[in-house]
Amino acid sequence: MMSESRRITVQYFAVLREESGCSEEEVNTPATSALELFEDLRQRHGFSLETDRFKVVVNEEFCDWSHPINDGDTIVFVPPVAGG
Repeated sequence: MMSESRRITVQYFAVLREESGCSEEEVNTPATSALELFEDLRQRHGFSLETDRFKVVVNEEFCDWSHPINDGDTIVFVPPVAGG
């Protein structure tokens, strides 16, 4: 059975914006969770940090990495914040 593709908007900040070369992009992905999406994007863009360094936000709500993603979602991977 072929998995369906989801169209997801991903917003990047800090290190991920630098590594992806953009602040936002729309991606078509077969990923079904935030973790699968991040792994897909890590391979695509060569992200250097592991998921344990980020929090994930789906449609403006903090979620865990196993949170399912759906067509039309907006996802932000929130990087570590420096300073104090």
